[in-house]
Amino acid sequence: MREIPNDDDTPNYFRTGWMLAVGGTALFALKSIFIKLAYAEGVDTTTLLTLRMLVALPFYAVMLAWLLREPRTVKPLPLEFAAIMGLGFMGYYLSSWLDMQGLNYVSAQLERLTLYTYPIMTTVLGWLWLREVITLRVLLALVLTYSGVMVLYLHEASFGGSDVSFGVMLVAMSALSFAFYVVWSKRLIGRLGSRLFTSLAMLVSTVFVCIHFLLTHQVEDLWVSPTAWGYAVLLGIFSTVLPSFMVSEAIARIGAARTSIVGTAGPIITILLAVALLGEPFGWFHLAGIVLVMVGVGLLGKK
Repeated sequence: MREIPNDDDTPNYFRTGWMLAVGGTALFALKSIFIKLAYAEGVDTTTLLTLRMLVALPFYAVMLAWLLREPRTVKPLPLEFAAIMGLGFMGYYLSSWLDMQGLNYVSAQLERLTLYTYPIMTTVLGWLWLREVITLRVLLALVLTYSGVMVLYLHEASFGGSDVSFGVMLVAMSALSFAFYVVWSKRLIGRLGSRLFTSLAMLVSTVFVCIHFLLTHQVEDLWVSPTAWGYAVLLGIFSTVLPSFMVSEAIARIGAARTSIVGTAGPIITILLAVALLGEPFGWFHLAGIVLVMVGVGLLGKK
């Protein structure tokens, strides 16, 4: 009797996973570009983040409602929901605000490279909290990665001075906040599933973003120019909702390791777009910084 193949084992299943990983990485890479273009329209960080989350809100709400109707869905316990609230604050509100605020002071290229160091931070936090082993390879990755960021930082600081230093500090704090989120969310994602966890965390973070906005702005401030609204819609849908689900599905199909390998192309895509669309300069300092960061983070993926 001939065995019927499982759909999860077919070449098309894995091919689709690779396509989703590439597409999600490319869409995430557009984030910094959309933010810079919106800033050029006079929108401030908190307003743009609020618009972004309001655009994304219905998609995550629909996904959550659909998942909760599924009988196989594991519902979070009260303490788990409290943990999700804290992680939503840290990973999608605080991290996003710090990152977007930092983009007021640094180039999209330096922002992307600085933010891309979060896997190193995640590894160090795993060593501190989870007693995971720090090897010589990890230490070398740390040195290479931050050397790359430092090369590009020193180059930009020679022109931008203290503003660049402040921007890099904000983006580095964003990366650290997201690293905490990654470390502490692993257990919950494993129990609840990535789609349910992501939907809940994003909805919780939207509440924090709206509270921040209402404490610092008037509701009328949301009526920005049509062009700025257009960038907010692009940011909310194409650089938030779609890639988050695409990457989650890619992980389910081809695994976290292969998805991470595809994700290493993210900074390169952002830098190419920053040069082409924003007119940012690109020279030997930028190339050296990219190579050092990419090699450093790439070392983490080796066994």
